[in-house]
Amino acid sequence: SAFRLPASGSYAMGGTKKRHGSILNLTAAEQTRVLARWPATAINRVQSYNFQDRYVRHADYDVRIDPNVSPAQDGQWRVVPGLVGSGTVSIQSVNFPGHYLRHYGFDFRLEANDGTATFAADSTFRQVAGLANSSWTSFQSYSHPDRYIRHYAYLLRLDPVSDAQSRADATFRVTS
Repeated sequence: SAFRLPASGSYAMGGTKKRHGSILNLTAAEQTRVLARWPATAINRVQSYNFQDRYVRHADYDVRIDPNVSPAQDGQWRVVPGLVGSGTVSIQSVNFPGHYLRHYGFDFRLEANDGTATFAADSTFRQVAGLANSSWTSFQSYSHPDRYIRHYAYLLRLDPVSDAQSRADATFRVTS
C-alpha cells in the first residue's frame, strides 16, 4: 500500500505560517536561558611575558611561542574548567576541539583527550598569579605541582622555576 498524507485539516500545525530553514530571533529571556545551558567559552591567545610579540601556538602538534602566528587559529585557545580538580583549568585548541595542551616527558604537545586519568592530570593546571608579574598569569602543573608551563628556546616545557629568568619564561597573559 502506498503512503498517503492525511487530508489537509485533519492535523493541527498551529496558527503561524511555517517555513523551512528560517532564522528565528530569540527574546532576551530565551538568549539568557540558552547561554546558561550552553555557556560560550571565550577564544583567547596566550601571550609571553618576556617576549610580548610572541604567543603560544601549536605547529604539527608541538607547542611553542611565535610572533605573527599563521594560521591565526593555531594560536587560539579556550581556557576551560580543568579535566580534573576543582578550581583548575585545561587549555583546549580552538581549531582542534577535544585537543589540549598536555605535557609528556615535560615537553608540551597538542593531543586529543584519550579519556585516561593520566591525560587529564597532565593537561590540567592551576592558574596562579604570574611568577614574574602578579597582574599576569602562570600555570602550575596539577600532576607535578613543583613545575610550571614555561618556554625555553621558544618551546613550551614543564619545568621547575627557580630564578628570575625561569619566572619570566613561566609568565603569560591570557588575552583576546
